[in-house]
Amino acid sequence: MKFRTLMAAAIVAMLPQFNAGAQVNLSAGSTSSQLSDLMIAIQFQHIKLWLAGKLGNWDLANYELRQIQASLRKATPTPSEGLRSSQTTEQLQALDRAIQQKDGAAFAKAYSDLTNGCNACHRASGYSSITIQVPVNSPFSDQLFADQIAQGRALARGTCGLCHIVSDASRETPAFRVPAPSFSEIASRPSFSANYLRELLTSNHRRVGPNQAMLKPKLVEYQIDAIVAFFETVQADRAR
Repeated sequence: MKFRTLMAAAIVAMLPQFNAGAQVNLSAGSTSSQLSDLMIAIQFQHIKLWLAGKLGNWDLANYELRQIQASLRKATPTPSEGLRSSQTTEQLQALDRAIQQKDGAAFAKAYSDLTNGCNACHRASGYSSITIQVPVNSPFSDQLFADQIAQGRALARGTCGLCHIVSDASRETPAFRVPAPSFSEIASRPSFSANYLRELLTSNHRRVGPNQAMLKPKLVEYQIDAIVAFFETVQADRAR
């Protein structure tokens, strides 16, 4: 219980404060235990937001920002009078603009402003001993925060795009005009799976393609994972 109480106090600064020393208001029916769980969730979202924005994974950063905003709305009884007029909302809006513009420098500043705002609220609320900082490392060792799909698309264009149209037929012209199928065409084949692509990229695969001369790209495992991830999105797009 002591841990939950400390975590709740540490993240309470994320909630909108209208005046110095203002108390956090709960939605109708909320309990202190529910608030504690909510605050812990917001802290995780706050960490993930930084890691995603730092690595330019703007889709994930946008998602985590929306999660924070939704969590804050749950913790305040009157969002129209709370979030819209609070300094916290202005800081979140600055983060939103940076994410939509994919501006790393603006994102870092807005995130720092939000973090400083957390600490100012701590001091105003009597929790000056608790200091929030920009995350130093990730506690989520099982999650990749880089944009794997974007990396896979770029790798596919660089390694496969010599012969294949990777994503946009109207903009891409393969350097070698061999009758190589596009990624979209390959993805439409029922017999061609992500697992098969992974095996293909790790094998010599000289018996593939015109004159059995398809080259083996020199890729390491994480690069192969990225290309396979991108290929799966091509398959999913065609299935929709």
